[in-house]
Amino acid sequence: MHYIKIQEDPINFSDLYQKLIDPKFGGIDVFIGTVRQWTNDIETSEIEYSAYIDMAMKELNKLAIEIENKGANVVIVHRLGLLSLTEASVFVGVAASHRDEAFKWCRYLIDELKKNVPIWKKEFNDHGIDWGGIQTSAN
Repeated sequence: MHYIKIQEDPINFSDLYQKLIDPKFGGIDVFIGTVRQWTNDIETSEIEYSAYIDMAMKELNKLAIEIENKGANVVIVHRLGLLSLTEASVFVGVAASHRDEAFKWCRYLIDELKKNVPIWKKEFNDHGIDWGGIQTSAN
């Protein structure tokens, strides 16, 4: 059974990892996205995440069910609100029978999340403010 959440609280990696553990799965892959300081020559100070929560949950559930139907377990948590440098903004975890599937499906989920889920970021940087999310391709 997948676990999906959008929250303002910090992400508890240990609790989420525990949700992936199951004797039938031999591979667990986890992606954690954090707020980075530099994107090329642009220095970021913080990022504020917002979402169309109902639609975002619907899209996240659709992604999770797609991978769950292939025989894996999925955990996706995304933060909202103002995040400082190094804070985690997203956790994507996949438990599968083998590592190849876990790696492949974890990458697929984060890529699809960034392309299709209505979560936006307002990036405060030394050039001012930049917006990112599903309307851009370079996130």
